[in-house]
Amino acid sequence: MTRFPREGQLRWIGLRPARDVPMREVPSAEARTGAGLVGDRYAGGSGKRGVTLIQAEHLPAIAALAGRDAVAPAILRRNLVVSGIALVALRGQRFRVGGVLLEGTDSCDPCSRMEQALGPGGYNAPGGMGGLCARVLEGGTLRIGDAVAWVGA
Repeated sequence: MTRFPREGQLRWIGLRPARDVPMREVPSAEARTGAGLVGDRYAGGSGKRGVTLIQAEHLPAIAALAGRDAVAPAILRRNLVVSGIALVALRGQRFRVGGVLLEGTDSCDPCSRMEQALGPGGYNAPGGMGGLCARVLEGGTLRIGDAVAWVGA
């Protein structure tokens, strides 16, 4: 239960500077301990949702269930898209994205905005594939291409 076949990789980073504005794709982001990502609307909150992540491998499945050819990461409103490591297994676990230490806190369920983003039934399309919320335990800079690796409970 504590082994992973390989490390994952950070594929995409997005920030939401305010409510009801589009995500902004960025090549890197600063994560602050207990606060989240600098420039994101959730930075400075409770910390349990400091960073949101989604599995790159789930994007085609969500698109298919929503009746689309593809779904851009920004539409799903998660901060980080990672590939190669099962996010669901990182709930309640500590893991590193590059030099940043995160702790998976809870699943990141879809919100009602998915109906607007994906069309009718969009709320249910990402069911079970909404991703993971995490708190920042040790801050630093996240960069596209960073390794994603399990650290422990």
